[in-house]
Amino acid sequence: MKLIECVPNFSEGRDQVKIKIITDAIKGVDGITLLDIDPGRDTNRTVVTFVGSPRAVEEAAFLGIKTAAEIIDMRLHKGAHARLGATDVCPFIPISGITAAECVKLSLLVGERVGRELNIPVYLYEQSARKKDRVNLPAVRQGEYEGLSKKLKDPHWKPDFGPAKFNARAGATILGVRDFLIAYNINLNTRDKRLAADIAFELREKGRSVRIPNPESPNLLDGEIRRYEKGAYPCAYCTEIFPDPKPLIKHSADLHDFDLKALWKEHGYNINRLEGKAMKKPGLFKAVKAVGWYMESFKRAQISINFNNFRVSSIPDVFDAACRLSVERGLRVTGSELVGLVPLSAILSAGRFYLKKQKRSIGVARDMLIETAIQSLGLNDVAVFEPAKKIIEFAVQEKEPELVSKTVRDFLDELSSNSPAPGGGSAAALAGSLGAALGAMTAVLSFEKKGLEKFQEIFESRGTEAQELKEKLCGLIDEDTKAFNEVIKAGRLPAGNAAEKDFKSKAVKKAAERVLEVPLEVAGLSFRVMELALDLVEKGNPNSVSDAGTAAELGLAGVRAAALNVFINLPGIEDKLYAQNKRREVEVLIKKALSLQTRIFNKTLGVIGN
Repeated sequence: MKLIECVPNFSEGRDQVKIKIITDAIKGVDGITLLDIDPGRDTNRTVVTFVGSPRAVEEAAFLGIKTAAEIIDMRLHKGAHARLGATDVCPFIPISGITAAECVKLSLLVGERVGRELNIPVYLYEQSARKKDRVNLPAVRQGEYEGLSKKLKDPHWKPDFGPAKFNARAGATILGVRDFLIAYNINLNTRDKRLAADIAFELREKGRSVRIPNPESPNLLDGEIRRYEKGAYPCAYCTEIFPDPKPLIKHSADLHDFDLKALWKEHGYNINRLEGKAMKKPGLFKAVKAVGWYMESFKRAQISINFNNFRVSSIPDVFDAACRLSVERGLRVTGSELVGLVPLSAILSAGRFYLKKQKRSIGVARDMLIETAIQSLGLNDVAVFEPAKKIIEFAVQEKEPELVSKTVRDFLDELSSNSPAPGGGSAAALAGSLGAALGAMTAVLSFEKKGLEKFQEIFESRGTEAQELKEKLCGLIDEDTKAFNEVIKAGRLPAGNAAEKDFKSKAVKKAAERVLEVPLEVAGLSFRVMELALDLVEKGNPNSVSDAGTAAELGLAGVRAAALNVFINLPGIEDKLYAQNKRREVEVLIKKALSLQTRIFNKTLGVIGN
């Protein structure tokens, strides 16, 4: 499932009627899930969060910008937050199944359309930026709405899309792709927010002022700040002292791997006027912002953290560092909380991180990875962490019952009914997913088997891939039925005139190809299940070799059953060359699967001793 998050910021936070008009336009787009509406009276700004497929997000973002331009008059706008237009900024964030590059293309499409149809100047920022000085949002927003008219007259600030002409009512809009921002708090067993701030300064990328430790306090904030002196520029990490800032910059880069000049710039330092300024050193984690505060509702201090890129600095790495730093100060971390929603990948990576620390296999079911992350990070400490509500991919799942959510009995009853769907295609996907599940089980048991330690890396890799195959094939159980229903739906479309006939013809063609592609994907994934099973039969736990052999048998069933579903749908394909290529592809796959099954079956019998 391709999923994009969009978080437009609208310059209206007080008029609930206007806010509702904008959000109604967004959520009226088919395929959009509105996750959050956060208005601020003082800022006079509303942050809206929604997710959906690329096409749905593209349309919803445009309609949100269009509606805001129609009902917000920037000439009357006052608020505490910096802003450039009615829609100040509209970031796109890849969540799952889609790359940042694809999201950049989408942002360009939206930006071009906004400029062309709405006559609003559009600037691109972050990963969509075409100029280096437009990457950072504050730089693009500089001068704000009040300075926009003058800014547009400067050739250097010609918009990326739309007219270089002041739109007094709507202002300008900033569009771009950024990484997902995770808001995260670490809880401490203290009410002293200075201790939380002390740890926050150690963690954040911006770092802190270097201080001489106070022997009477574990809090570095109680120590005296070290300052640069003329002719004496010490290194923050070692005993080296330099007579000039430039060799200190080179030393910091070469020996300590950080850009001291950039750090000084971030703190507002002028390299030519450093005397008397506090010595600075970077924090432990890149792309991390952090502060310390006290939460009256929880009766404790927290380290409040923003992950600007959780793939650069991970949640468990930062959490463990906070635990270590807390112990050094006589504190304890009691747990943590995730504010807002979080991508599934961030939680799964945390689960894998802690299983690896326990020297356990990470090739386990998704739910176990999630539970490991929740327990290890203490995510239930101050509020219950509900995966169905806190993980984005789960929060936007279709609400109607799916085949994979049924009990085995209910699924079998529906499969055995007089309805043509679910049918053989869904059953083929189920067979393949059962094979993948058995393969994953065998991989975990083999990972834990004494005497097989030299193969642990292989077992972990095979188990992880088997879990991924299981999830994909599970999704195809429902997808096959949906594809069949689309064929029926397309065939029932009206064809009373030329336009209707053309629309129906295209819909029938698309549905016919989709009902072919789904079982073809099932066949390919099921064959991969068999390939994994071969490794497990040859190297895995001999006590589980029959399970690995059974995984291959179920994989073969998935391949051949899916192939039959491809064959029966081939006559419905108008493009005969396309159909011929698909038939040849399936026939080759069947031959390979049969050959592989014979090999695996004989090897399994050999291990068993028959």
